Amino acid sequence: MHLNPYGTDAVNLAADLANRRPTGAEELTDRCRAAGLALERPATPRDMAVLEGALDAWEKVVDAADEEERAEAVNAMLAASAAHPRLTDHAGDGWHLHYRDDQLPLGSLLFSLISVGTALHLVGRGMHRLRRCEVTECTTIFADTSRTGRQRYCSHPCANRDAVRRHRARAKR
Repeated sequence: MHLNPYGTDAVNLAADLANRRPTGAEELTDRCRAAGLALERPATPRDMAVLEGALDAWEKVVDAADEEERAEAVNAMLAASAAHPRLTDHAGDGWHLHYRDDQLPLGSLLFSLISVGTALHLVGRGMHRLRRCEVTECTTIFADTSRTGRQRYCSHPCANRDAVRRHRARAKR
């Protein structure tokens, strides 16, 4: 049974927006559309402010010291953003659940998607599957969607850079 339409896409959008925060409403609109969100209206400066708060709260989830702190941070986001689940059918695209009220402004919609998506990602894949890259000078956030759940780096270049660094450190001994 598949119950997670929010998880991967929403958490990856959150990582994308947190890693490279939009500089304006037009950029936010473009990036949301590129991520596959069907927007009812373009982003506004108010949406940008709400998104900033959502991303700040989300980074607390990412940087939590342990599972309990992470769960507490996610629960705070859910309490601030999500509504009772409801069935919806957007112009005949199929019935599905929304964990938000209808007709939300984009900033509030993103807060809800990020909150619920993160919660579903963590409980569905594991509480450890949201993190920053292990390369010290890289602060990139990623959602571990690997089969094994042991992803440590945001990209192959970072993994290679760290492998070379470890190899050189061993060779010096």
